[in-house]
Amino acid sequence: MNLNTTAREKQTYDAIVVGSGISGGWAAKELCEKGLKVLMLERGKPVEHPNYPTSTKDPWNFEHRSRLTIEDKERSHIQARHYSYRADNKQFYINDLENPYHETKRFDWIRGDVVGGRSLLWARACWRWSDLDFEANLKDGHGIDWPVRYKDISPWYDYVESFIGVSGQTEGIPHLPDGKFMPPMEMNCVEKDFKSRMETNFPGRKLTITRSANLTQPVKGRGVCQSRDLCHRGCPYGAYFSTNSSTMPAAFATGNLTLRPNSIVNKVLYDEKKGKAIGC
Repeated sequence: MNLNTTAREKQTYDAIVVGSGISGGWAAKELCEKGLKVLMLERGKPVEHPNYPTSTKDPWNFEHRSRLTIEDKERSHIQARHYSYRADNKQFYINDLENPYHETKRFDWIRGDVVGGRSLLWARACWRWSDLDFEANLKDGHGIDWPVRYKDISPWYDYVESFIGVSGQTEGIPHLPDGKFMPPMEMNCVEKDFKSRMETNFPGRKLTITRSANLTQPVKGRGVCQSRDLCHRGCPYGAYFSTNSSTMPAAFATGNLTLRPNSIVNKVLYDEKKGKAIGC
């Protein structure tokens, strides 16, 4: 008779992270690096960096030249409203027929259905909030005043930007705080001409390149952006920040992370005596 007497020990974790998107990836990284044993549960399918299925595929090798079929649009009719949902990355998105919700009025809930979630699908713009944002409610008299100001959040912006890699141009604009930037991406000739003309005719105004989580210098084994305009397929070079290319590898490197894809969480088990969650 074989009894697995260590089953409970092997399936007990210090923390459980639900979801592997940008927030879940960061939570796993931070907890694992602090020595906690972490279980990450993700409802979506496995996607392992750098093995994104269409990332290096030529346009002529797609059956419909990357165009969505009628069936694609019917299967994911909510996702198909979004500009980034295409035949070359549709595998990242949820099937709306299998995962429906009712709209009383239009609501475009764009959802990933893979490990990494929408960290594989975001537009990578990284603009810091300033006190113009944090004080807006107080000044306008609407909503609730933020309990923090830019000086409280600034060190955490530094921490995140230093890890993920953000390219951008320092400008010294108070309401657009500078950060820990890599060299900016170069503007094209039209953008440079427009910038010159605008700033000559309107001396108090600035035109700047976007602050983006696309690498212009290597970071921790990740390569620089190749300017392929194929970010929506997943980047095999790791040149933009995602859970798959950045926070998850860091978490796995500690030996403390266990990932379980295809795992839907529908409730959290809470122990009132212990005052904490004990599972899900």
